[in-house]
Amino acid sequence: MASLIPETTKKLFTAENLRSASKQSDRCLIVPVRLRRAIKKYLREQEEPHMKKKVLRLSESFRDIKDKNLMLTINTSKELVEDPFKSMDRSKRWKIKSSYGDIGLNYRDDETIAYVASRMPAVFSACYRVLSEVRRRLPGFSPTKILDFGAGTGSAFWAIREVWPKSLKKVNLVEPSQSMQRAGRSLIQDLKDLPLIHSYNSLQDLSKSTHKSERKHDLVFASYVLGEIPSLKDRITIVRQLWELTGDVLVLIEPGTPHGFGIISQMRSHILWMEKRKFHKAEGKINETCKDLMPYKGGAFVIAPCSHDGSCPLVKSGKYCHFVQRLQRTTSQRVYKVSTPFVLVACLTK
Repeated sequence: MASLIPETTKKLFTAENLRSASKQSDRCLIVPVRLRRAIKKYLREQEEPHMKKKVLRLSESFRDIKDKNLMLTINTSKELVEDPFKSMDRSKRWKIKSSYGDIGLNYRDDETIAYVASRMPAVFSACYRVLSEVRRRLPGFSPTKILDFGAGTGSAFWAIREVWPKSLKKVNLVEPSQSMQRAGRSLIQDLKDLPLIHSYNSLQDLSKSTHKSERKHDLVFASYVLGEIPSLKDRITIVRQLWELTGDVLVLIEPGTPHGFGIISQMRSHILWMEKRKFHKAEGKINETCKDLMPYKGGAFVIAPCSHDGSCPLVKSGKYCHFVQRLQRTTSQRVYKVSTPFVLVACLTK
């Protein structure tokens, strides 16, 4: 039998190569059967020709957005107004006026189908890994009410259901693309015991339809969204809104690239700075009135990936923080040759 095996094949299966392969399989995520079947059913119903070309066009669009965003000048965050819910008519998935024109990807049917086929399983795997880490670090945390900003086709929702299958009662999804919303509804139509789900086109629509006392969410989630927004000022405005809507935990996820690291680092720094400023203002008021008053109990604390709330030591080091989440690719991903994502994350709690 050994004589039948080609000499080149024998060289491949060395002990060193096998050990290397086993390391690569470590923490390799298998996309749940329910999600794989939902994606397969959705794609079969679409019967879209030329899918490979559409997937390639979608990837090119993402690269184009990134390149244009990098060309924009950075605005200072301290010029922002105090009202975090001030109108943001400039941002519609996320069409922001700039000297380079409207920047952002408008997901129509073609883009949505290509996204489900090529990117949704990978985004799910990244979200699942991050949420599993939140569960590990906050064992007593079980969110009942969540907000998913830039929900897309529901990758984060599927991940949250896997991590906390019994606690969810209400889910608010913010997604301006009607095509993405339709795809998300189609993908979950066969699921049982779903929580109450509401979809909104913008954060403004959510705030208008919700009483002020009911705006807080146990978990607020924003994955692969901020990178589509060109300027620091606009990103911070959105993150301030999300932080105002956060009751317990805010999760921000971006691609694990130097550009993604820059975005996450800026948002992390701004939230910590903002809460520190609030604390000093509240402390000053207490000292002016009565020392017996209850101290200010607000603040922001980083859950992951940092183990501290101080400034990031990597900002000026030439290095960047990220991790790889491997997954067993689905049938559609193997057909369209989609790679596993590098991930960068910031998890903050109040």
